[in-house]
Amino acid sequence: MPNIKSAKKRVTVSKTRAARNKSRNSALKTAIKKANAAAAAQSPETEALVKEAIKKVDQAAAKGLIHKNNAARKKSALASLIK
Repeated sequence: MPNIKSAKKRVTVSKTRAARNKSRNSALKTAIKKANAAAAAQSPETEALVKEAIKKVDQAAAKGLIHKNNAARKKSALASLIK
C-alpha cells in the first residue's frame, strides 16, 4: 500500500475505473452475444438486438474502452447479421 496521499488516491481511482470498465465491457459482450444468438435462431427481434449491440459498441469506443477500428470491425460484423 502506498504511503503518499496522491498515490493512495490513484489506487482508489484506478479500482473505481477498473470496475466501471469491467461492467461496460461485460455489457458490451453480452449485447453482442444476444445479437449473435438471435441471428442464429432467426428470431424476429434480431434487428432490435443488433441495433442495441451497435449502440453499446459506439459507447465503448467513445469511452475509450475499445479502439475505434475494433469498434468498426464489430459493427460491420453485427450489420452483416441483419442482411
